[in-house]
Amino acid sequence: MNGISRKDFALIGQWIKPGSRVLDLGCGDGALLRELKDTRNIEGYGIEIDDANILACAQKGVNVIQGDLEHDLFGFEDQSFDYVILSRTLQTMRNTECILKEMLRIGRQGIVTFPNFGYWKNRLQIWQGHMPRSADMPYQWYNTPNIHLCTVRDFEDLCAQHDFNILERAVLTNGRSVALLPNLLGGLAIFRFEQRR
Repeated sequence: MNGISRKDFALIGQWIKPGSRVLDLGCGDGALLRELKDTRNIEGYGIEIDDANILACAQKGVNVIQGDLEHDLFGFEDQSFDYVILSRTLQTMRNTECILKEMLRIGRQGIVTFPNFGYWKNRLQIWQGHMPRSADMPYQWYNTPNIHLCTVRDFEDLCAQHDFNILERAVLTNGRSVALLPNLLGGLAIFRFEQRR
């Protein structure tokens, strides 16, 4: 990948201080960690379960551990990273609250991105009698890994319930920032948060 081609990657990069320690949960092919290493000089590690993605990480020179996010985070020491990222993976987790708490146990701050189920085009597809499909949710209802879809407002409510302090929020549609009615007009949500002190 030449340069950060995804707007969500670019925003995440802006939020991370140079030289930080970063853990990327469900890191995929390692593209985000590689870019953060190149542009922000981070020390990065990824956790990934898929064999092909682990090979892709290795080919990019990304440090990766094979593991299941639902069961294999206990081995990380408290506050051992500056940032823990969960990019486009939150909606696939069975125990969402536990994952978010583990992110803030392991790291000082968490960064999550997820498709906004409240996006107007998703609402329209439901109104028409179909489960939504989009660039951010490309699967059919019968083969989707997504099990806990949420809206921007749902995530903000969850953060309030658990005393997570939202430091920054960005909402995008087709790579463009959305400021007006983000829960309705935004397709992808990005949050940076920490445990309230």
